[in-house]
Amino acid sequence: MQLGTRWAAGAEAPASVPAALRPAIAEVESSLGDAAHGHWTLTWLEGRAIAELDAGWEVFQTASGDVTARPFQD
Repeated sequence: MQLGTRWAAGAEAPASVPAALRPAIAEVESSLGDAAHGHWTLTWLEGRAIAELDAGWEVFQTASGDVTARPFQD
């Protein structure tokens, strides 16, 4: 079992956030500027990390290892 975590947008991501996701998380925060508020939540699905920002974004790693950052989709 892998445990998730939360951290404030703009703060350094905890060590448990995979290195592969960190550049995409930084890019989302940079693109949002002052709108990058709230918290990131790290969860795991089928062994893959998913980081979700309260401001409506998600960053995740696909089964093939690609990292995707996108607005939430319903």
